[in-house]
Amino acid sequence: MSTLTQTTRPSSGASISRQRFWSRYVAGVVAIIASVIVFIVPFAFIFLTAAKSKREASLLEFSLPKQGWFLFDNIAEVIATRNFMLLRAFINSTVLTVTSVTIMVVLAGMAGYILQRRKSRWNVALNFLVMAGLIVPPAIVPTVWVMQSLGLFKTMPGMILIEVTFGLSFSILLFKAFVATIPRELDEAALLDGAGPLRLFFTVIMPLLKPVMVTVIVVQAVAVFNDFTGPLYFLPGDKNVTVQLTLYNFQSQNVSQWNLLFTNILLITIPPLIMYIFFNRQIVAGMTSGAVKG
Repeated sequence: MSTLTQTTRPSSGASISRQRFWSRYVAGVVAIIASVIVFIVPFAFIFLTAAKSKREASLLEFSLPKQGWFLFDNIAEVIATRNFMLLRAFINSTVLTVTSVTIMVVLAGMAGYILQRRKSRWNVALNFLVMAGLIVPPAIVPTVWVMQSLGLFKTMPGMILIEVTFGLSFSILLFKAFVATIPRELDEAALLDGAGPLRLFFTVIMPLLKPVMVTVIVVQAVAVFNDFTGPLYFLPGDKNVTVQLTLYNFQSQNVSQWNLLFTNILLITIPPLIMYIFFNRQIVAGMTSGAVKG
C-alpha cells in the first residue's frame, strides 16, 4: 500500500506542475493579445493613416496605402504648417515639461521626506491635503480668476505652476513610500557629522532616491507633455502653443485633413513612447520599491 502511494505522488505532483505551466502559459498569451489590441493596433492605425493621401485617409480604413506612401510628404507639410508652428510647439512643450518636472521632483522629494521622517500632530492634516490633491477635481473658472489676479494667465510661468500643482500629490506619495525604505541611521550619522537639514537631504538622502526619481520624471514628463486641457484653458494663444494644441490645425467643423492630423499625432507620440520604452523597468522598480515597508 505504501509502495502504491509513493508511486502515485510523483504523477500527481507532475500533473499539478503541468497545470500551473499551462495556466501561466494561457495567462501570458492572453496578456500579450490584450497588449497588442490595446497598444499596437491603434499605433499601427495611426501610422498607416499618416502614410496615406488625403483622399484615401478620409476613408479611415485599417489598410495599407493603395495610392502610394506619402508619409514623408505629410511630415514636411505638417512641420511647415502655419509658419512652422509645430517646431515652436515642441520648444514650448519641452520648456514646460522640463521646468515643471524639475520643480516637482525637488518639492515632492522634500515634502515626502518630511512627512515620512518627522511625525507630528500635523501629519494627519497634511496627508489629507496630499490625498485631496488626487481626489478633488480641478476647478477651471476659479483657477483662471486667480491666475488673472496674479498676472499669470496666458503665461508660461503660470502654466508651470498649474502642472506642478496637478502632479505634486502623486509624486509626494511615491517619494514618501520610498523614503520609508531608507534606514534612519543614515540621518543620525549625517546629523552627528554636523550636516544641516538641507545638506542632509541633498547630499545624503537625494542620491538614494534615484529609482523613484526616475519614475516620477518619466511618469510626470509624459503627463505634462501630453496634457491637452491645461494649455487649452490656461495657456491660449499661438505664441504659447503646445504640441497637443497643434491638432486643431488639421481639424475643423467642415473639413478634416485626416492624413495630416494623424501625422501630427504620430510626431507628438514618438517622444513619450521612446522615453517609456527605455525607462519602463525603472518605472516599475520605483513604484514597487516602497511596497515592502511603509
